[in-house]
Amino acid sequence: GIKWMSSLEAKFEDAKDKKPTAEKLERLRREKINRFRNQHRINIQGTDLPDPIATFDQLQKEYKVHPKIMENIQAAGFHVPTPIQMQAIPVMLHGRELLASAPTGSGKTLAFCIPLLTHLKQPRNKGFRALIISPTRELASQTHRELVKLAEGTGFRIHMIHKAAEAAKRFGPKSSKKF
Repeated sequence: GIKWMSSLEAKFEDAKDKKPTAEKLERLRREKINRFRNQHRINIQGTDLPDPIATFDQLQKEYKVHPKIMENIQAAGFHVPTPIQMQAIPVMLHGRELLASAPTGSGKTLAFCIPLLTHLKQPRNKGFRALIISPTRELASQTHRELVKLAEGTGFRIHMIHKAAEAAKRFGPKSSKKF
């Protein structure tokens, strides 16, 4: 049907519709994030997921990533995060579990190394505090190289162990029992 009202009532009605509600703002924010994910071909499943990052600077502002790590990211020539980094880093910084798939050379190593170092906060003399298991020696070497570059100047000691006997010599005979 037709709704009859005076011009004064119409102005009041228009003003009432223009005030954004919290629900409407949240819906618009969600739409913007979904457009961003679609634009970068980020497919994600789960509930209560953190928003992706668009720049590495957001890591320091929103997640308090160590300034030296941020410096090392810039020095390594990383200026804009790749799609896997945009979503995986915030997920892991929120302490969530993650199963991710991305092509070779897409930045997966950096995507899990940044949250790893951030969660450890600072070096401590408490033995091994994190363990990364790699299926090949080549991948282990790549991960080791990236972690060394990323952790430079932070005090973290990064080691690669590929033989148990060598580890016993290097870290002491009781290292396998101790750690």
